Amino acid sequence: MRREPVSAAVAAACVLALSGCAVGPNYHRPAAPPAKVFKEGQGWTPAAPAQIANARWWSIYNDPALSALEEQVEVSNQNLKAAVASYYAAREAVGVTRGSFFPSIGVGASGTRSGGSGSRNGTLTSLPSGFVSSGSGTRTLYDASANGSWDLDIWGKIRRQLQSDVSRAQASAADVAAARLSAQATLAEDYFQLRAAEEELRLLKTSVQDYQVSLQIAQNRVNAGVTTLADVYTARTQLENTVAQENTVELTRAKLEHAIAVLIGKAPAELTLTQAEFARTVPVVPAGVPSQLLLRRPDVAAAERDVESANAQIGVAESAWFPSLTLSGSFGYDSSTLSTLIRASNSVWSFGPSLAETLFNGGATVAQIREERALYDSAVATYRQTVLTAFQQVEDDLATLRFLQTQYSQEQQAVADAEKSETLTLNQYKAGVADYASVLTAQTARLNSQITALNVQSQRLVASADLIDAIGGGWDSAQLRTHNDGVSEPLRTTVQAP
Repeated sequence: MRREPVSAAVAAACVLALSGCAVGPNYHRPAAPPAKVFKEGQGWTPAAPAQIANARWWSIYNDPALSALEEQVEVSNQNLKAAVASYYAAREAVGVTRGSFFPSIGVGASGTRSGGSGSRNGTLTSLPSGFVSSGSGTRTLYDASANGSWDLDIWGKIRRQLQSDVSRAQASAADVAAARLSAQATLAEDYFQLRAAEEELRLLKTSVQDYQVSLQIAQNRVNAGVTTLADVYTARTQLENTVAQENTVELTRAKLEHAIAVLIGKAPAELTLTQAEFARTVPVVPAGVPSQLLLRRPDVAAAERDVESANAQIGVAESAWFPSLTLSGSFGYDSSTLSTLIRASNSVWSFGPSLAETLFNGGATVAQIREERALYDSAVATYRQTVLTAFQQVEDDLATLRFLQTQYSQEQQAVADAEKSETLTLNQYKAGVADYASVLTAQTARLNSQITALNVQSQRLVASADLIDAIGGGWDSAQLRTHNDGVSEPLRTTVQAP
């Protein structure tokens, strides 16, 4: 009697000791050493540096209309909602695996009536609590039982699976952040291009008014007999081409407005943006140091979490080499009379461990382990490539902003010179010392210079939004570990769980 508690305690201690180990390799983040500084960021100071205070990075542009649109992306964008739903599915998968640590308990009840010609020699009736002899003749048996089983995680299979599921859920949360940031950056780019199209329309309308004046001047000179109708037709052609160019720009603006509507989850017919001023300043966010990129880019964080998930799956596969231990038991009552079912004399019970080990499966276990290791190597390569691509995107945006800043200054000077040339040439034409071809050339050069400078400014704004996207916006990988279960809530304030 005294040995049984001691033996049970020793057995429990052994189980607890074994449960502290887990087969498979422990995770270490793969090496992806970045450079100390960004190549294209050396020796360049942004014209208007700004710091991102939080995830609402678009506020640095000081544009209320843009801010109002960006706020709607997080609530209404359908691609973002799909990513959030995938995250919730991955998070619940963690709960499913965590439930495997605990015993499974169930209850059942049945009533069986058996008989037949062979029953006179006695038969065995199968019940949830075991086999009961039915004797001779026809017999009714009632059964009520409770049963339970517990798969002991001696070799860490469940723990490795849980580690894999948590990492996969964290990667899904990072995917949500990446989808959100991508949609926000795309909306900002479309918005800046839309405002640039509006500014180009204003330039074209002003040019149309100027060309109408030039046409009237040419007509007056024809009436005075100092020039020919060729000047009139040339002026009219220039005017008509500029009016036709307005239609092309208006089409571009309409398409950009449609794209913005879809990004905020609306049909194009539901959104009409009033015209506004085009931004004249470009607030550029310093890129920081390359090592910060590994913490701020959600796609890099997602790729790294996928590596840990794949690493844990190796341990899950290797656990197949070891036997599985299951504790199971049941307790219930059997009786041929329902009214006397629940009695001590009718109780039946069973309890005991079961050990299972696969001795031969045709090399399936070896193949499974090799498959998981190959998937791990693939995840590591994907992670490192994601890091390299992130560095490339930042370097590209830094180079773009640096060169466009210089180009914009040059274009502004070109616009000023073209405007002076147009004024002088038109005065010379009025005085009769220059032909209309010179006027046409000067006016075309002025308009082209203005449009080129506008396009450069638009590219600068788009590149600034691209740079914010490339450095991860206001996101940080610490957001992936904000709860005790290791899984974050990516849109806690804006999207409700299903």
